[in-house]
Amino acid sequence: MMSRVTLLLIGIVFHVVYLFSIFDIYFTSPLVHGMTPHKSPLAPPADRLFLIVGDGLRADKLFELEDGTTRAPFLRKIIEEQGAWGVSHTRVPTESRPGHVAIIAGFYEDVSAVTTGWTMNPVNYDSLFNESQHTWSFGSPDILPMFQHGASDPNRIETFMYPPEFEDFSEEASHLDTWVFDHVKALFRNATSSPELNRQLRQKKIVFFLHLLGLDTNGHGFRPHSKEYHNNIRLVDAGIADLVEMVEEFYGHDGRTSYVFTADHGMNNRGAHGDGHPDNTRTPIVAWGAGIRQPLYTGLNHDEFSAPWGLDRVQRDDIKQADIAPLMASLIGVPFPVNSVGELPLTFLKADEYYKAQAAFTNARQILAQYQVKNDEKAASELFFRPFPPLSGDHSPEAFMANIQSLIDAKDYAEAERMSKELIDLSLRGLRYFQTYDWFFLRSIITLGYVGWCIFCLEYVLRHYVLGEQTTAPADGFGKLDAIGLAIFGLIASMIVYQKMPLIYHAYVLFPVFFWNQVLRNRASLVNALGSVRHFGAQKLGLLIFGTLFCMEALVYSFFQREVLSVLFLLLTAWPVVAAEHMQKESRSLRLGWALSCLCTSIFTLLPVEKGEDIFMVLCGGCLGLMLSGYATLVLRRAGRITPMQTTIALAQMTTIAVSMVLVYSTSTSLANRQGLPLINQILSLAIVAISSVFPFIYRGPAETDYFTRLLIICQTFFPLMIILSISYEALFYVCFCTTVLLWLQMERALYRPLQDIKTRPLQASDGRIVVMFLFFINVAFFGTGNIASLSSFSLASVYRLITVFNPFIMGALLIIKVLVPFFVVSAVLGIMGASLDLPSFALFLVVLSITDVQTINFFYFVSDFGSWLEIGTGISHFCIAELFIIFTILLFLLSRLLVGHLHLAKRKFD
Repeated sequence: MMSRVTLLLIGIVFHVVYLFSIFDIYFTSPLVHGMTPHKSPLAPPADRLFLIVGDGLRADKLFELEDGTTRAPFLRKIIEEQGAWGVSHTRVPTESRPGHVAIIAGFYEDVSAVTTGWTMNPVNYDSLFNESQHTWSFGSPDILPMFQHGASDPNRIETFMYPPEFEDFSEEASHLDTWVFDHVKALFRNATSSPELNRQLRQKKIVFFLHLLGLDTNGHGFRPHSKEYHNNIRLVDAGIADLVEMVEEFYGHDGRTSYVFTADHGMNNRGAHGDGHPDNTRTPIVAWGAGIRQPLYTGLNHDEFSAPWGLDRVQRDDIKQADIAPLMASLIGVPFPVNSVGELPLTFLKADEYYKAQAAFTNARQILAQYQVKNDEKAASELFFRPFPPLSGDHSPEAFMANIQSLIDAKDYAEAERMSKELIDLSLRGLRYFQTYDWFFLRSIITLGYVGWCIFCLEYVLRHYVLGEQTTAPADGFGKLDAIGLAIFGLIASMIVYQKMPLIYHAYVLFPVFFWNQVLRNRASLVNALGSVRHFGAQKLGLLIFGTLFCMEALVYSFFQREVLSVLFLLLTAWPVVAAEHMQKESRSLRLGWALSCLCTSIFTLLPVEKGEDIFMVLCGGCLGLMLSGYATLVLRRAGRITPMQTTIALAQMTTIAVSMVLVYSTSTSLANRQGLPLINQILSLAIVAISSVFPFIYRGPAETDYFTRLLIICQTFFPLMIILSISYEALFYVCFCTTVLLWLQMERALYRPLQDIKTRPLQASDGRIVVMFLFFINVAFFGTGNIASLSSFSLASVYRLITVFNPFIMGALLIIKVLVPFFVVSAVLGIMGASLDLPSFALFLVVLSITDVQTINFFYFVSDFGSWLEIGTGISHFCIAELFIIFTILLFLLSRLLVGHLHLAKRKFD
C-alpha cells in the first residue's frame, strides 16, 4: 500500500518534471548549428560602427516634447536632418539580457534559456561582436561579459566595466553613463600615444558598444516620469553629441562611421519592466552615418503614439528588435550572425536597388540555412517524416535561390527583393513548422498525465478517507495491467530513442502510464464510490460537481480579471445568512464580523496594480494592525486563553511593528530627499525582519497553546516584514486578509459545533467547501496587492529599505518573500482547520491535491507562443504558477506543521 510520504514525493517529482513541458512544447530553443555564414558580396559603406544602447529607455520619453522643448536636441536634429528613425518593438521578457541578445545576435532568446543565467550564455550563439574584426565595449558588468564569454576569439572583444557597487538605486545614476563616455574618450586619447592602439582603431569591420545603464537605474529608483530620468536623457544626448564630434575629428570626417542608438527595453510608470506592456516593448531606434539614408519628409507611418512628438513630417520606420543585428552587419560588411532571424530593414539603407537586392538575397540565404539544417535534422530522425510543403517539391529552396539569382542577373531588382522577402517569410514559417512538429504527441501525453494524477489522488482520498472498510484492497504483485502498461511504455520509449527526442520525454510518458495503471488496479474504490451515489443522491452529486467546477473555473478567470475575486467576496458575505440556522445564536457577532471583513478585503482586488509610494497608507496599515492585535490579545487574556509568557511575546511583537513603522517613515524620507539609505536604518530593518520571521519556527510555545493565540502570534510575526516591504496599501491588505481567514476558521468551527469527542471522521461532501475556500484564499493571496503572474507588477521600491545596490537575485528573493507571506498564514489556518473539524490534517490536503490541477490543465492549453507578447508572457506565468502550486501546497502543508505544531483546540469560540 502506498504511503503518504510516497504519494507526496510522487506529486513533487511529477509536477517538477511537467513544469518543463511547456518549454519543450512551446519554447524549444530556436538555435541550430552548422550553418555557413553569409555576407553581402558588395563593398560595405562603413568601416566602423558605434552601437549605443540606452538601457531602459522608452521611445516616447526620448521623442516627446516637454513644454515644447525636446530632451534630446542632438538626436532630434539627426532625425530631422541626417538619419532614419522609428520605434523598435521588443519581445518578452523585456529584460536586459534577452534585449541585448536580440539587438546584437539577431534572435529572440527562448524563455527557458533566460532562466539559466543572467550574465553568462546558457547556449552558444553567434553575434555581431563575434563576427567583427575587433569590438570595444563599455558599461555594466551585468551585460558586457555575456558577449565575450563563449566567443570564438575572446581576445577580439575588449570590455571596460565599472564595479557592481556603482549600481545603487538610492542615488542618482547618470554618473554610470558619464563613466562610459569618459572611458570611450580616454580610449581615443590613448591612441595618440600608442601606435598599436591607433592601428587597431583604424582597422575595418570594428565595433564600439556603449551600454548606458543610468537610464534604467534612474527609472527603477525614481520612475520614468521623474526629473532624474528626464535629465539623464539630456545627459545621454549631450554625451552622444560630444562622442560623435570626437570620433569624426579622430577619423578626419572620412564618412566611414555608422551610428545606431536604441534601447534593450522600455519601462512602465512604476519603474519596472519584464512583461509585454507597450511601455516596455516600444523602444527608440535612431541610425545615421555611413550607409544610412537621409530623412524622408513624407510624413508616413505615424499614429496616435507618435502624434504628440512634433515629428509628423519626417517618415517613421518601425522595425523588430532582431532586425537591428542584420542592419549593423550589412553596414560594416561582416557576415550576418548565423542564428539571426532578423529581417534587414532596407528602408534604413542609403543604397541603390542593386545593393538592396543583393543584401536582401544574402539575408534570405542566411535564414534559409537555418531552415535547411532543421529540415535535415528532422528528416534524419523521424519515423514518418513530413516535409514543410511550401519549401518542398517544385518549390525547393534551391529553386527559389536560382530564381532570385536569375532576377538579379536580369536587373529585375524589385522582383528579386520581393522574392527574397518571400523566401525569408517561408523559411521562418518552416522553422516554426519544425518547432511545432511534435506538439500533438506531447500535448496528448501531458493531458493524460494531468488527468491521471487528478483521478489517482481522488481514488486515494476515496479509499482512505471516505469509503474505509468498503474498499476492496488491490491485488499485489505483477499482473496483466502491469504487463500492458510496461509494453505501452516500452513501445513509446523506443520511438523516443529512435527519433532522438530529449530524455525528459521518457518521464513525460512514464507518469500517465503509472497513474492510469494505479487507477485501474484500484478501480474497486471508484466502483464503490459510484455505488454509494444512490445514498447521497445523483442530483446532489451533480450539483456538487458542477459547483466545484464552476468555482475552479471562476478562480481560473480571476487570473485574467482580478475583479472576479471581489465579486466572490461579495457572494461570501451572504454565507452567514444561509448558514445562520446551523449556527448558535451567540455567533451573531461572528457573522457580522465575517461580512464586514469580506467587504473590506474585496476592495483590494479592485484597486489598480500600479501604485506609487504612499507612506500614509503604510502607516495606516500598521496602526490598524496594532489596534486589532492589541484588541485580540486583550480578549484572549480576559478569556484565559493566553499565558503570561505569550502575552509578553505578543507585546514584543507589537513593539517591533511600531519600530518598523518608524523605520519605514525615516527611511522613506531619507530616500525621497536623495540622502540614500541610512546604514543604521538598514541594519535595524534587516534585524527586525530576520528575528521576527524566524521566531515562530524556533519557539512554538507549549503543546497546550490555544489555537487562536498561536495563529495571532503567526500573523504578527510577518507583519514587520510586510510593513518594511510595503510602499502603499499592502500592509492594509495583510491586516484585512489575516482577519478574514481567521474569521473563516471561526465560521467553520461554529458550523461544526459542538465538537465531537472522536479522533477522526470520514470526509463528507460539505468538506469540499473548505477545499474550495482554501483555493479561493490562495488566489486572493496571489492577486491581493498585484499580479504574481508578472513580478514586474511589484515595484522594486519595495526592497529599497533593505538594499539599494543592484542585485537581481536578492531583490527578486525579497519580492517573492513579500508576496508569499499571506500564503504562510492561510496554510497555518488550514492546518488547524482539519483538527478543528475532527478530520485528519492530511485528508483536506489530499482533496486540494486532487482538484487543483483542473486549473493547471486550463493554463496548459492557454499557453501560446504567438499573439501579443503580453499574452505570451501571461500564459507562461499562469501555467508556472498553477504547476508550482502543488509543490508549493506540499511545502505549505509541511510549513504549517512547523508553524502550528501540536496544539490544544479550545472548545470555546472567539468573539
